[in-house]
Amino acid sequence: MTSTLRTVPLTTEGGAVWTLRAVDGPVPDRNSALLAAPVAATVPGEVHTDLLAAGVIPDPFDGDNESKLAWIGKTSWSYRTVFDWTPDEHTVQELVADGLDTAARVTLNGTELGETCNQHRSYRFAITGLLVAGRNELVVEFASPVGTANRLREQSGLWPHTNLHPYNAIRKMASNFGWDWGPDVATAGIWRPIRIESWTGVRIASVRPLAGLDRDRGVLDSRVTLAWSSDSATGDATITVEVGGTTTQMTVAAGTEEVGVTSTIDAVDKWWPRGYGDQPLYDVSISVTAGDHTDGWQGRVGFRTVTMDVAPDKYGGPFVLSVNDKPVYVRGANWIPDDAFVTRLDRTTYERSIRDAIDANMNLLRVWGGGLYESDDFYDICDELGVLVWQDFLFACAAYSEDEPLWSEVEAEAREAVTRLSSHASLALWNGNNENIWGYVEWGWREPLAGRAWGEGYYLDLLPRIVAELDPRTPYSAGSPFSYDRHIHPNDERNGTMHIWDVWNQVDYSTYRKYKPRFVSEFGFQGPPAWSTLTSVVHDEPLDPYGEQMLVHQKAFEGNLKLERGLGDHLPKWKTMDDWHWTTQLNQARAIAYGIEHFRSLYPLNTGAIVWQLNDNWPVVSWAAVDGHGIRKPLWHALKRVYADRLLTVQPREDGLVVAAHNDTDLAWSTELTVTRRSTTKGGEVIASETFALEVPARQATLNSLPESVATPADPTTEYVEVRGADDSTAYWYFVEDTSLQLEADAYTAEVTPTTDGYDVTVTATALTKDLTLFPDRLDTNARVDTCLITLNANETHTFHVTAANTPTTSITKPVLRSANDLLA
Repeated sequence: MTSTLRTVPLTTEGGAVWTLRAVDGPVPDRNSALLAAPVAATVPGEVHTDLLAAGVIPDPFDGDNESKLAWIGKTSWSYRTVFDWTPDEHTVQELVADGLDTAARVTLNGTELGETCNQHRSYRFAITGLLVAGRNELVVEFASPVGTANRLREQSGLWPHTNLHPYNAIRKMASNFGWDWGPDVATAGIWRPIRIESWTGVRIASVRPLAGLDRDRGVLDSRVTLAWSSDSATGDATITVEVGGTTTQMTVAAGTEEVGVTSTIDAVDKWWPRGYGDQPLYDVSISVTAGDHTDGWQGRVGFRTVTMDVAPDKYGGPFVLSVNDKPVYVRGANWIPDDAFVTRLDRTTYERSIRDAIDANMNLLRVWGGGLYESDDFYDICDELGVLVWQDFLFACAAYSEDEPLWSEVEAEAREAVTRLSSHASLALWNGNNENIWGYVEWGWREPLAGRAWGEGYYLDLLPRIVAELDPRTPYSAGSPFSYDRHIHPNDERNGTMHIWDVWNQVDYSTYRKYKPRFVSEFGFQGPPAWSTLTSVVHDEPLDPYGEQMLVHQKAFEGNLKLERGLGDHLPKWKTMDDWHWTTQLNQARAIAYGIEHFRSLYPLNTGAIVWQLNDNWPVVSWAAVDGHGIRKPLWHALKRVYADRLLTVQPREDGLVVAAHNDTDLAWSTELTVTRRSTTKGGEVIASETFALEVPARQATLNSLPESVATPADPTTEYVEVRGADDSTAYWYFVEDTSLQLEADAYTAEVTPTTDGYDVTVTATALTKDLTLFPDRLDTNARVDTCLITLNANETHTFHVTAANTPTTSITKPVLRSANDLLA
């Protein structure tokens, strides 16, 4: 039956014409016309993107425009549309705003409908009787986001937070006020769709289709919330649920606010995360009918169970996520909003970035608490592609008041978020906050808080109650990091989840091997974006790490000093800007690979790692694996290798070197390993060689001692170890750091061959060549390469495939083709 609910979209795509103007604030003289004459606006959209489209402002990402455009976040703005309304037969009209950013006053035909102060929830305003036949005017006026945050801070007092603005005083995306990887571009706008809904009788207010399993049967518990018009006091309604060929109906009395309908589907196909099985999704159709009026909801579910095991064991306390009773070794990344201006994102951009994770062999994305409850597109794609989602509630790196009105706003947004996302098979964990429990324990908050509540009531009371009530099929964790015992430090490596940030901030990345973490949910190391990305926004002459515009695009505290200190003994300090770029990108990739290889060698003690971070939201020097223009950095290629289903790595142990093999597949891994000790010099002499059989059961790991003849070098500065399987799995071991390793400068030659979609670069090594990397974006900003960080023995070859419009007409050399050899020889 067709729904009788009438929807009138008020979006730009739906035909509405919106304008934007400044109401008050520090508008520069050159933009003063904004106070009088409006400009065209797009809804959904944001002030910055509207002003950019109108040609009023330059690109906020370019050069030092970020600070020049700070006035936008300190200004109040008004959105206005005029639309025609044709009366209908319905008795109820409502204005529905899916997202207003953030402190807004909404007026229809001169009547104020209400005020909002939460970006993370929707609003529904009663407008019955306020619409008129013909011309109607809707105005949404946004107060300055920076001014509102400051005003709320003054009202509630000092609450410790990181970064410049008091983002913890307002329910708005925290990173929108700037972060140590993101720009300070505090936005305002109608950022999600807005519409008029007209209805009579009954409508579906929300649906929570909770899909689970009873052995091989699928069980769908559909929790349907209903809204009734005042003229519907009598007459029953019928709820119909269709899923997997099964139809279930229930009759409810008028005025019933919530009903549960249980559907059982025989022999369903289970939903699995990628690498563990398929991702079958079942269409769900739910309708309510009362008299001549009906309303419907449609979605998809996957039948699976998810559990979290944190029960103490002899080593401390584990953190294990299991899907369908099968433990999952997590190979993941933290996810931040994919653009500083989130209304520019769509299904295509989400899918491209999620495929960056999949192509790097990841199986989980953690939606970080300083960002958003993401678009439905994000979760739909994760459902389809088998990527687990760890969803933070939106609290990050700060203390939060538990007083009104903040408490009620948090409750409203959490209930809406849990309700909206509960249908998704990919949703594996609700997490209370990012680093706030750790912050309270260790970051000096107690003195300024002076005994006031700081957010614990959200993480240990309100949020777990909401999850237990609305989405009991999904585990809840109070925070990250968290040890699941309040008597234990929240960032204890032996218990629960851990963040490792002394590496990068304070100590050498070799410190990773000093830890034996049960689960690492944050750790990272910085590196610059691709050269073409960097130079598209940084125009310093000459280009320098400490250039004025470069520092605008390096947000980390003492970031450049940490990049330099992070080289340690691993790589020499750069002498040119080209070498700075290559050295710091290489060091970033090596640092993270070093950590992950160590963590995986600890399996089953360690059950996963979530690197910080997958993506960037603008062009910047950061911890990301994929930069703000979508170019995969060397780090991404390192992650693809160390997150492979099957990993070989050589690791030190008390009794000597071992070959650690982690087999994260459902099939046993059986191969013959050839272990050789070789010379780094031309010719690559094999000094010693041994073979042995590698046998690793499914979802298991083994440690095999490296044969003594191979593990003991005659000259550690000119020798290295290669481990190679008959299946082409490889690992390398170097007895000294690169700064002490003797490498040949002219260790390879390169030849370019045109192809139908670009060109190939075939490199032949005459001596050990470490971390060979091609940067085709330096020739063509749209060019992309398939492989990176390739190590070749003498007499080996590797072919890079580049997709590009044109083939280079000159030879490929530095700075386009690089290796560690260039930096050391």
